[in-house]
Amino acid sequence: MGLREQILDHQKDSLRARETTRLSVLRLLMAQIKNREIEKGKGSVLTDEEIIETIASMIRKMDESIEGFEKGGRPDLADKERAEKAILKAYLPEPLSEADLDHLVSEALRETGVSGPKGMGAVMQWLAPRTKGRVDNRVVSQKVKAALGS
Repeated sequence: MGLREQILDHQKDSLRARETTRLSVLRLLMAQIKNREIEKGKGSVLTDEEIIETIASMIRKMDESIEGFEKGGRPDLADKERAEKAILKAYLPEPLSEADLDHLVSEALRETGVSGPKGMGAVMQWLAPRTKGRVDNRVVSQKVKAALGS
């Protein structure tokens, strides 16, 4: 079963169990998925990887909202966003550990043959498909910068 079907099944289960928060988050996710499919063109269906990208994008926006709510003195809304974010995180692949990320960065440096800061783009391009949805790109970027000595 694909990720899309899994989300739809969980949406139905949430409706039956009257889990309103989970149901609204999953409905919002499906709306985002359908919007991206419409953008792709007639009859397009998102792959699991594209759905993961959509979820990761939603989580980044939620992080920004949480930060804004906390700065604005609205901890109640920040907590609500955190709860919704936790629901979405369940659909992402297991996050990379610090050691796994370090290993991937060193492997990327070895494979690309890059040694200076000018090669950061090539390293990031090599790492992108291997870290997508599993670790924040800002963290990956920091690790690569540190490894390249910039």
